[in-house]
Amino acid sequence: MATGRADRPLVILGPTASGKSSLAVATAEFIGAAEIVSIDSMAVYRGMDIGTASPTGSDQQQVPHHLIDVADPSEEFTVGVFKRLATAAIDAIRARGNTPILVGGTGLYLRAVVDDLNLPGRYPEAAAELDAEPDTEALHTRLASLDPLAASRMEPSNRRRVLRALEVTIGSGSPFSSFGPGLEEYGPTPFVMVALRWPQAVLDERIATRYQQQIEAGFLDEVRHLAAGGVGRTAAQALGYKELLAHLGGECSLEEALATAIRRTRRFARRQQRWFRRDPRINWMDAPVTAAEIVALWDERRINPNG
Repeated sequence: MATGRADRPLVILGPTASGKSSLAVATAEFIGAAEIVSIDSMAVYRGMDIGTASPTGSDQQQVPHHLIDVADPSEEFTVGVFKRLATAAIDAIRARGNTPILVGGTGLYLRAVVDDLNLPGRYPEAAAELDAEPDTEALHTRLASLDPLAASRMEPSNRRRVLRALEVTIGSGSPFSSFGPGLEEYGPTPFVMVALRWPQAVLDERIATRYQQQIEAGFLDEVRHLAAGGVGRTAAQALGYKELLAHLGGECSLEEALATAIRRTRRFARRQQRWFRRDPRINWMDAPVTAAEIVALWDERRINPNG
């Protein structure tokens, strides 16, 4: 039944707590001969299963999963490493005669694979020097003088993007914008992308409910174990983990930590939705969605990709 689909892999997207992971498993089982590739920047870390809502052991027994638990929390896992591993996983899935289904909510990881982004290298010395400057808007002004095009493509307050653009521009000696057309370009792609859409109030409630379920499942113990083993800068900023680490450090009560995590996650979900809405290639579906509905749209786009 997977025949004809592997040439147009499916991507199931959505904000956090939208139910995309369980839908991906159901879809893989519905079509048969399918494997899932996670596109979640935090699910790559070992020992962070509860807080990242990684697929359960049962889910992974039902359907093979890739790019989950591939790095230690003390490591800094880059988008370049992700692209290399994800591309290799997709090629291997196809070689087995199976269909890749990508699922997640990390927009940059998605674009790296779907659009085969030309990703520049890392320049740790330049990055360390730039990170010492606390004024993000001053850094953006510096970027504007070195690479006006790159500066025009990002908000002056987006520290992560500004730092990365400056790091590459200074470290490589070439403008950051020279490494590709930028994330504002949405060219043709063989991937069929579907995103789940919930009413905002419903999604907000799903986020709060999931945190309660995670606490009951042992999230706090998971964070305590991570803290004992050492957590890298990226993993320590993960949704929920940052707040629970603060609680374990005596900075706030558990209730305060959860309230902050819920607020932060709701804001993050809104940013995810804005990111995905900019991509005209994504097909939006009102949740809840069944596997049969996903497959029907997938096959329709395979037959008539411009439809």
